[in-house]
Amino acid sequence: MTNPAGGAFVNNDHDLERIESRQNAVVKRFRALARAAAGSGGDVLLDGEHLLEEALAAGVSVDVAVFSHRKLDGSRSGPALAERTRASGARVLSARDDVFAAVSPVRQPSGVAAIARIESADLTSLFGKGGVPPLVLVVAGVQDPGNVGAIIRSAAAFGATGVVSTDGSASPFGWKALRGGMGGTFRVPVASGASIDGVLAEARAANVAVVAAVPAGGTPLPAARLDRGCAIVVGAEGAGVPDAAIAAASVRLTIPVRGPVESLNVATAAALILYEASRQRENRR
Repeated sequence: MTNPAGGAFVNNDHDLERIESRQNAVVKRFRALARAAAGSGGDVLLDGEHLLEEALAAGVSVDVAVFSHRKLDGSRSGPALAERTRASGARVLSARDDVFAAVSPVRQPSGVAAIARIESADLTSLFGKGGVPPLVLVVAGVQDPGNVGAIIRSAAAFGATGVVSTDGSASPFGWKALRGGMGGTFRVPVASGASIDGVLAEARAANVAVVAAVPAGGTPLPAARLDRGCAIVVGAEGAGVPDAAIAAASVRLTIPVRGPVESLNVATAAALILYEASRQRENRR
């Protein structure tokens, strides 16, 4: 069988379309997404078996998935996942390992990659959860996609109602951030590309307290009130939280640490703050 988009397909032992060439249109689509900024969602690249499984479990729309021959022939999980992916309505293809290397964005491919569709959440909706005090984590100026993904993972784990990645931060929808999120991006609303001024305006309009995480001089984390509606702003380790957020904050909180350590990685700090917010909210019930 011939694919008019470029490259020949045949049925393999798993009854899947087969990509024979690195010049195939599907391969080119994956490579383009790997290079794209992915600022506001839309088509996103999922790398790895776990991330595809999480997407399917969360009901995310998967458009196309590619499995390497090694994954299909050398594991029990590969064929079953390919069948579940196809049952979801996605187009599923197989590729020789050397061809799959052009599909995957990593140096040591896992053997599974997919393209799914995720839209950026509406900023206003993040602060308007009826009956639930908003717990919105605002990521300001964090440029490492792994940190952004890890923060989203913690947000999903500790019951945040939303995450905002402001302009100047790495996109939460890039493949590295998605991989760092370990599926959390599918389970908590995430908005991307908003200005910090826009976020602060939405928080004020919703009567949500702004909480700024600062390295020193703030209210110690256990003493900060986080059981009400709040937007918690964390910043990059160097630049910190933007001045506008500090000025707007009703609470400046600091995580007490023992010297000579002066500060924590932003993803670690966010996880600790979200855990404390979750603990306080549970105790309030």
